[in-house]
Amino acid sequence: MAADSQQPIIVVKKIVHGGHHGGAWKVAYADFVTAMMALFIVLWLLNSNQKIQKAVGGYFNDPKGQGKMVGSTKSASGEGISIRKEDMTELKQRIEAAMKKEIKDFDKLREFVEITITEEGLRVELMESAKSTFFERGRPEPTADGKEVIEMLATQLAHLKNKLVIEGHTDAKAFGTPEGYSNWELSADRANAARRLMVAHGVENHQIAQVRGFADQRLRKKDDPEADSNRRVSVIVRFEDDLGGDPKPAPAEGHAEGKSAPKAEGARH
Repeated sequence: MAADSQQPIIVVKKIVHGGHHGGAWKVAYADFVTAMMALFIVLWLLNSNQKIQKAVGGYFNDPKGQGKMVGSTKSASGEGISIRKEDMTELKQRIEAAMKKEIKDFDKLREFVEITITEEGLRVELMESAKSTFFERGRPEPTADGKEVIEMLATQLAHLKNKLVIEGHTDAKAFGTPEGYSNWELSADRANAARRLMVAHGVENHQIAQVRGFADQRLRKKDDPEADSNRRVSVIVRFEDDLGGDPKPAPAEGHAEGKSAPKAEGARH
């Protein structure tokens, strides 16, 4: 009877599965992937052109696209920035700083670049020297220095809503070809050459209000019509207030003697 009253012993065996190894390996793997991505970006930037490097740098300087992006052509939102009259001084200083930083041998070119604020807007003038600083003598093709300066200027102005005017000017020295190519065509062709370079480096076609060729009808030096500095290309950033109308032309500083050609503007192409 005593044996029958004993309760049976039940042994329950639990099958224990292999324990988890934890999530530490995931953190290490994520760090490895991040490091590889950073290395890839650095290698890509090192092999990319200067324009891409400036655009990437501009984004990190102003990721929300609310301010002025030095070195970038567009804001992050894709909208242009309007520069008012009271902000033109800041734009002038920004362009001057960019030229000093980005243009090789700028010290040699400094005396041939003039940036002023006029009634029409911010005027950037690239003046020639006896050595043909920005354009080949008697030809519309820009020199290597001319290309570098105009391309840099384009990257600084491409993100603006303000309209741009590009002008070409010559001195009063007799110039012409048997085919009738004169200072009128030369001044207009140089302005158009500058326009093409700027468009190729970020400026939109709709930003350009006018391309004008004045030959020798608006001399910088009235008392010296044949001075080298009379040969120049000017880029004008019009005031925001003038966005809807035609720009007011800058007053002529003098007229060359013996010139009978009518006042005209180079055709825009």
